[in-house]
Amino acid sequence: DELEARLVRVEDLKRKYGDSIDAVLSYRAEAATELDTLTNADANMSTLEEKRARLENQLNSQAEQLSRARAQVATQLSKGVSKELKPLGMANAVFEVEVSPSESLGAFGRDRISFLFSANLGEPPAGLSSVASGGELSRVMLALNVVTGSDLPVLVFDEVDAGIGGKTARAVGALLKQLASDHQVLVVTHLPQVAAFADTQFFVEKQESGARTVTRVNRLEPHEREYELARMLSGTTTDAALANARELLTQAQGAT
Repeated sequence: DELEARLVRVEDLKRKYGDSIDAVLSYRAEAATELDTLTNADANMSTLEEKRARLENQLNSQAEQLSRARAQVATQLSKGVSKELKPLGMANAVFEVEVSPSESLGAFGRDRISFLFSANLGEPPAGLSSVASGGELSRVMLALNVVTGSDLPVLVFDEVDAGIGGKTARAVGALLKQLASDHQVLVVTHLPQVAAFADTQFFVEKQESGARTVTRVNRLEPHEREYELARMLSGTTTDAALANARELLTQAQGAT
């Protein structure tokens, strides 16, 4: 009778807590753990509060260290980028990194970081994304990457030559070439002074094919580059234009 009663109880437990003895015992272990947690809730809460306070102190200390480091580097970065912008056709440009306290502590500390920019003399710096044109943004990005040494393997610049030419364009091309020593740099440009610095040049054109317009991209061979640079320089491929393109290409490829 005792054995039969025990078997009935075991079957009841299996119907309620699992399909096997192992499942029932596993549930029992989990229930015991939960019961212990509830029984000792006050003691556990006190331990957790102490741990939380300790971690908050550590977090606040690290946030303060990060804020001090950011304030110091912000000054260096502001000066470095502003210096690089001057030969890029923005002699009066000012770039500032503003570090201000945020309302709460987050995953990246207790600081709010803002990039401020002014392209013209007498204008106070304002938010970079609000006041900079597309070309200015590209040149600021170029200066930032040169100063900081971007950890991205591939960098793409579009409109970096907007509104510039001559000596400034050569300065942009030289900086891009410098950046390309450690990265793959892709540049969309209409200026021969910039294109001449490229290790590889592609020609992009639209063509009509049947009833459709398609875009084709062709890699230029060395002799084709001379013709394309001549066309970009003067719109012609005369001997004088080709000589000018050849000289520009030689000077750019020999730059360090």
